[in-house]
Amino acid sequence: MATEKLGVILVGHGGIPKDCPSDLVTRLKRLEAQRRAAKQPPSPEELELDRKIRHWPRTAATDPYQSGLEAVAEALRPHLNGALFAVAYNEFCGPTLEESVEDLIKQGATHITITTTMFTPGGSHSEIEIPEILEHLRPLHPDVELRYAWPFDLNLIAHTLVEQVRRFSK
Repeated sequence: MATEKLGVILVGHGGIPKDCPSDLVTRLKRLEAQRRAAKQPPSPEELELDRKIRHWPRTAATDPYQSGLEAVAEALRPHLNGALFAVAYNEFCGPTLEESVEDLIKQGATHITITTTMFTPGGSHSEIEIPEILEHLRPLHPDVELRYAWPFDLNLIAHTLVEQVRRFSK
């Protein structure tokens, strides 16, 4: 029996770099809306715009969201008991969830748990898009267990928020 190798992926929303031309983002969002309305696959133009925005050069100044998620990732990493680890983004930034899953599988992961910083119920990324991506990936990797750590225990979230309020109430 093969040895299990665990992986964890932290998924964030993704932000638009401050210096990315707004017309690129506007065009991408328009194409996405048209595609969804027509229930069609992405067009080559949509895929190219998505790729261009996701790979736009970034710094902490131009994309503070990415820097923030990377800081959360660095704080999380030491608590994962040596599991393989990757970050992914839903939109505007790379790598994608698909790319991070593929990367961990190439590193030998046999069990991958996906979690997100988007813990509020009702979000389309966390409740719809991430599960859809995983459903698409599972048949492509039948020997890899892909688990989605969702939904969050709202009592644990409330406890974290209470602790945060206490930190600033002293």
